[in-house]
Amino acid sequence: MDIKSAIAAERGEFAEVLDGLAAEDWDAPSLCAGWRVREVAAHMSLGFRCPLPRMMRELIVARGSLHRMTDQCARKDAARMTTGEMASALRDNARHPWKPPVGGITAALGHDVVHGLDITVALGHEREVPQERVAALLAVVTPKTVKFFGADLGGVELYAEDLGWSYGTGSRLSGSAQDLLLLTYGRKLPPGRLRGEAAERFALRLPEPTGSDG
Repeated sequence: MDIKSAIAAERGEFAEVLDGLAAEDWDAPSLCAGWRVREVAAHMSLGFRCPLPRMMRELIVARGSLHRMTDQCARKDAARMTTGEMASALRDNARHPWKPPVGGITAALGHDVVHGLDITVALGHEREVPQERVAALLAVVTPKTVKFFGADLGGVELYAEDLGWSYGTGSRLSGSAQDLLLLTYGRKLPPGRLRGEAAERFALRLPEPTGSDG
C-alpha cells in the first residue's frame, strides 16, 4: 500500500464524514479526554494550517509543553472555525506532506485514522476504515509505540477477529482491528465493543453532551 495515497484518501473520505455530521454531533464528547468532536476536528488540520512561527509562539505561550500547546490550539481553533472550514481543511490538504515530530509518514496516517475514529466511534458512526490502512498501522505497533501513547496493555493479548492480528500476552481481548488500534493509542472504548475477561478494563463511559462552551 502506498502510504501517501492512503493518507490522501483518508483525509478526503473523512472530510465527507464531517460534512455529514448533525449540528449536535459537533458538541458531543469524543474519545479524546476533554475534547468534543469540534476540538478533535480542528486539531486534525493543525499541522497544515499552523506555520512554524505561529507554532513556536504557541509553544512559548504553553510554557514549552507540546501537550498543552495542542490542547490550547484545538480549543481556540474550534471556537473560531466553522464546521465547514474544518472539513475543507482536511479535503484541501489531502496531499499535504505534514508528519508528526516522530514516526514519519506512517505516523501521519495514524494521526488521521485514529483521530477520525476518536470522532466516529464516540458518535456510534458506522464508518469502517479500510482494512489495509488499519493493517499498516497495526504492523508498526511495538512496546515502544504503546508506551509513547500511554497505553496500558499489560496482561492482555489483543486479537483482531477480522485480521487475525495479535499483540501481547495474557488474557485474550478480542475485537475489530480498528477498535484494537485505538487501544494501542491509549484510548478506551464504549462498552460492548470488546470481548474477553478484561473488556471492562478498557470500557469508556462518555458524558452526555453539554453544548458549546466557546
